[in-house]
Amino acid sequence: MARLLQDPSKFHPSEWATANMMQRVSTESQKSRSECMIAESWRLVDEIEKTTQKTQSDVNKKIEQRREEIKFWKQELDNKLEQIVHETEVLLTSKNRLERALESCKEPLVIAQKCLLYRQRRVGIDLVHDEVEQELVKEAEVLQGIIALLGHTLEQTNEQIRQNRSAKYNLEMDLKDKFTALTIDDYCARLTNDTPDMMYADNALKIEGNFVSPKAWVDFSNINVEKADKQRNNSLALRALIDGILSQTANDMRKHCEMVNVAFRNRVKEVKDAKHKLETLLAMVMDETAAQEKNIAALKKAIADKEGPAKVAQSRLEARSHRPNVELCYDRVQCSLMSEVQEITKNIQRQDALAQAETELKGLSRRQLSLEEEIKVKENTLYIDEVLCMQMRESVYINNF
Repeated sequence: MARLLQDPSKFHPSEWATANMMQRVSTESQKSRSECMIAESWRLVDEIEKTTQKTQSDVNKKIEQRREEIKFWKQELDNKLEQIVHETEVLLTSKNRLERALESCKEPLVIAQKCLLYRQRRVGIDLVHDEVEQELVKEAEVLQGIIALLGHTLEQTNEQIRQNRSAKYNLEMDLKDKFTALTIDDYCARLTNDTPDMMYADNALKIEGNFVSPKAWVDFSNINVEKADKQRNNSLALRALIDGILSQTANDMRKHCEMVNVAFRNRVKEVKDAKHKLETLLAMVMDETAAQEKNIAALKKAIADKEGPAKVAQSRLEARSHRPNVELCYDRVQCSLMSEVQEITKNIQRQDALAQAETELKGLSRRQLSLEEEIKVKENTLYIDEVLCMQMRESVYINNF
């Protein structure tokens, strides 16, 4: 019975009290630690929320700043693109003016060269290296120089247009990228914590090798802007040069064209004056020829008129030479007859003036032929200069290019 009342597994009341106290203390300690943990958790949650909000707000501000930067550079690029497009269009107009000017120089050059060729058909003394020919040679040289200058300037213009279009292409590509970047950042700016259908991006933190620094980003657009400005300034300078060249070349062409025309007019006047003088001389020669022909006819008639008296006188002398004996007297009749015969013979022999007159007539005939040939030479020259050349040059009209 005593063994039944005394069980070794039972605890002492003090142990029971101690165990209860330990449970209470442990519970209270656990509760205290839990309460601290809860407080720390709420503090961490609040801190994380504030940090997240601050970080997100900072990111939002940076996105907005970035959008403004992109908008600024996009506006800059738009302005430069508009400027370079306008400048290229104006330069294309200058190019068209150059092409028209170059085409306009060809006809005057062909006409000047034709005039030089036509004037090679002058003959005789009129084939002279006169002022007209000198001015025509100068005009041809000036026109050839102008054509070479305009051709070189046209090449420069084509190259500048290519450079302008290259700058325009760079601006357009940069603008296209800026537009895409701005569209993306606009999308990012619209995203909020409540935006539906958002998903995690597992590779968001992965940085690809094609990222560039902000400085490189600014430098890239700045280089495009500077290149556009440089090409625009070059284009402006080239257009000013083109304007000067076109104005000067038009003035030079008009000046030399007028100098050639004045030389032609003066030369035609000189040739006409010379032709008129030759025609006057020809008329004088023809009048003199007619007078000389009349003179020869008179001389021949005079010689013919002396044949009768000469025959009479000689017949008388012959008859009286047959007088017989002492009757063959050298009387006054004989003396007069001999004097008459001698005088008539002498006068007939003195008609060598007829030969001289005939010689002079031949000389007048040669002079007439020479004058007529020279007049034909002048007529040929006038036909070449006045009809072929001057009428052809009337079609040359030089406008401002």
